[in-house]
Amino acid sequence: MPDRDWWEALWPDPEGVVVRVGLAGRRRVLDLCCGDGWFTAPLACVLEDGLVIGLDLEPAMLEAARVELGHLENHLLIEGDARALPDLLDEPVDGVLLANTFHGVPEPTELARAVRRVLLPGGRLAIINWYPRPREKTTVLHKPRGPRTDLRLPPARTIELVEPAGFTAIDVVPVSPYHYAALFNTK
Repeated sequence: MPDRDWWEALWPDPEGVVVRVGLAGRRRVLDLCCGDGWFTAPLACVLEDGLVIGLDLEPAMLEAARVELGHLENHLLIEGDARALPDLLDEPVDGVLLANTFHGVPEPTELARAVRRVLLPGGRLAIINWYPRPREKTTVLHKPRGPRTDLRLPPARTIELVEPAGFTAIDVVPVSPYHYAALFNTK
């Protein structure tokens, strides 16, 4: 994972991002593949009386997320494989954020199906991806960043991979100079 300086340079307003993608004010939101919690803590802040669930495969990432969440109490961190999502949650959620990881998912439509099984009717899925630009042109702190160029998905491809899982694409919004969010609601 990148260090804090990198995250702050790339995502100076993570709370604004989670609001922009329509996850504020929901009751239960899953930060899928939450990593070190860069978006998990802002989600906890904007959910007010809600609960944010951070799920990650790596215990070290969950420990970093725990530190990032600090004094916030409205969160639950779960260690597990995203492909087993329906078995890991005790209740459905009304929002899911998947940031900076969809490009590396081996079977993205299957993951979207797993997400669909845990989302309530009318639930929101927000997938944040790198724009399909050459890696050399996505510099943060003077270094090329992000996944290999060939892994970057254009918005239309993300939509094509997710809609068959029971979602309707509702918008694609820019969320940083290098990222877009593909927004979906459950059918």
